[in-house]
Amino acid sequence: MNSVNPEGIEPRRDLVQKIEAWDGRWGRLVLERLRVQMADADPAHGLEHVQRVVRNACLIATNLVNSPGLGGARRVDFEVLLPAAWFHDCVYVPKNSAQRSEASRLAADRAVVLLTDLGYPAVKFPAIAHAIEAHSFSAQIPCRSLEAQVLQDADRLEALGAIGLARCLMTGGSMGQRLYHPEDPFPTVREPRDDQQSVDHFFAKLLKLPSTMQTESGKQIASERAGYLAAFLEQLAQEIGVPIQLPSEFRGLQSGSVG
Repeated sequence: MNSVNPEGIEPRRDLVQKIEAWDGRWGRLVLERLRVQMADADPAHGLEHVQRVVRNACLIATNLVNSPGLGGARRVDFEVLLPAAWFHDCVYVPKNSAQRSEASRLAADRAVVLLTDLGYPAVKFPAIAHAIEAHSFSAQIPCRSLEAQVLQDADRLEALGAIGLARCLMTGGSMGQRLYHPEDPFPTVREPRDDQQSVDHFFAKLLKLPSTMQTESGKQIASERAGYLAAFLEQLAQEIGVPIQLPSEFRGLQSGSVG
């Protein structure tokens, strides 16, 4: 046992050094491949989205040092997490496609091909593929590794906060959706139809995300960012003159807590 660090928790600076070392060896090569691979992705799922997910994943992973439930012996393998984060959306499937639930599996398969071409250690491929497959909300694949949990949280954070709001409206606009239902803007007497109205997506998925987060750091960030979405809905309600009463499961979001 390490007397200086009795629980075997790696200091944050050591984790940062691991991230920087991986980036120095693989970052440029991966970015070059992705610029080609993702040339046709829609703006909400393009390279900028991937870069933010990588940043989120690194933030969550380094915060695990201070998380008593996930620290200690449960260390993140950055040789799995980082390539999984970079390649998690390397196959673009439109949101309204019948193949959408298969997107993460297709991306996992493609990632292995691309990483093989780069000469990446093949021993990491099964764990990388699983993390990519399990990150997807629509695939509903349980996370079997810490890296998969971190990546899933990192990607879901992209659906919340200012970025999440912008991506939701961008995607809805690209699909020709209305902003809200003209007679029931905040679905109270009907089921949400997020294939027709962008605001319905808040109720069908976005405001539920904080309760699905796998890590304590992810939950905290998600709660704060979901509060931004709740505040947006309240402001929208005021501007269009329609009262809004958030369902009880969402009412704690304004204060940054998950009820």
